[in-house]
Amino acid sequence: MNDNSVFTIFIVFGCIWVLMGVGAVIGLMKMDGQEIRFSKTALVVAIPIIVPIIITLTYAAIRGTF
Repeated sequence: MNDNSVFTIFIVFGCIWVLMGVGAVIGLMKMDGQEIRFSKTALVVAIPIIVPIIITLTYAAIRGTF
């Protein structure tokens, strides 16, 4: 098994965990009867966190190393 396949497996499991977390939060909010909505403030906070992570992981996947 080469280094790239290990990295790919790590990323896939990370994505699965993120999706499970998002699903759990949505499930909890729906169970309480709350409306699911995103404000401008939430996007201002979330986008600067998510975009660099995506760029870094994409660069590492293309280049093959950190």
